[in-house]
Amino acid sequence: MRFTKTDTVFALLALATLASWWLGEGAAVGGQHLGTAATLAVLALAAFKGALIALDYMELRHAPALWRRAVMGWLAVVLGVIALVGVGLRG
Repeated sequence: MRFTKTDTVFALLALATLASWWLGEGAAVGGQHLGTAATLAVLALAAFKGALIALDYMELRHAPALWRRAVMGWLAVVLGVIALVGVGLRG
């Protein structure tokens, strides 16, 4: 059996999902909120997953640069706002 790039991307997405679930579930079991570092780690995993989906599954890797920049910029802005609001509410 030969693995393709799509298989590798799928495996990375699954691992990132498990990692973010583990971070969130650990806080939920303890009855606490995620710490700032864990929250930022979950957002970093979300950025990683979003980039993989946009570039590989939506095939933006081979799209014109304007589309790629627009989608990746949108992702960065949305995650940045979430990070600022999430960390701002705690601090």
